[in-house]
Amino acid sequence: MEVCIFFLYAMIFLPGIAANVHPVKAFLHHTVHLSCYFPNSQETDVKNLIIFWQKDTKVVHEVYHGQEKHEHLSPEYINRTKVDMAKWTLQLLNAGVEDEGRYQCIIMEKTPEQQKTVIHQSEWSLHIIANYSQPEIAELHSGELKPNGYLNLTCSSSGGYPEPKEMTWLISHENITHSSTAHMDVSQDAVTKLYNVTSKLNIPVPARSPTNISCLLRLREQLGSLVSVPLSIEIKEKEMEQAKINFFGPLIAVVVVIISALLLGFMILKKKRNILSTNQSVSLAV
Repeated sequence: MEVCIFFLYAMIFLPGIAANVHPVKAFLHHTVHLSCYFPNSQETDVKNLIIFWQKDTKVVHEVYHGQEKHEHLSPEYINRTKVDMAKWTLQLLNAGVEDEGRYQCIIMEKTPEQQKTVIHQSEWSLHIIANYSQPEIAELHSGELKPNGYLNLTCSSSGGYPEPKEMTWLISHENITHSSTAHMDVSQDAVTKLYNVTSKLNIPVPARSPTNISCLLRLREQLGSLVSVPLSIEIKEKEMEQAKINFFGPLIAVVVVIISALLLGFMILKKKRNILSTNQSVSLAV
């Protein structure tokens, strides 16, 4: 094993063997195809080659002079790999989140007349994708909605990977939509490494009816977005009228009291002026 690791470290730093990093995306529990991109323009016999697939210092698969060897494999890759030598491609079965990372394919040539020589190296960056569930809105308040009250909503999505960017609330009435990006609570399952996300919305009950409310989950890795089924908020006409009465009734009462007070004050002031005028007339007559 020490000999294998020595070669793996040495090959990474050999000059002239620089490898481009190929991005690879794979869905959770699917098969990942890691091609060595080896043209084999010299038509070298595979029996003269030593081929390693590795992740960091872990041996993922090894083909030694045309024969697959399993004694050096890291435990997590045992019975999880297949090789297609016609395409110089390794298949990694049942990919999990823990399989994310950098992989290398390193090919050495070895003939009886010469030392081992690195003739090819390629590298991949593996990203695992797990689909989130469709966001779902739940109402946390109880009873019927009433005007001048508050909406208390939550939106949740689960079982996805990687961590999403953000969750946005969309509030629509007729052809007008307002968006609001709220705080998103994120939790990760300790075993599966998948994410669950939740966002809350607390707003006054919309005055205009009907109003549709949706939540939009924006994903990473150019995976687009997921949107919930809209929640329709509609206040009954009777409740709207009652709300108007409840609002305008006290307001009208206040206005009436103010006007009455002003009229009463005006009448008292006028009466005082009349008394004063009469007194002045009596004084002059005397």
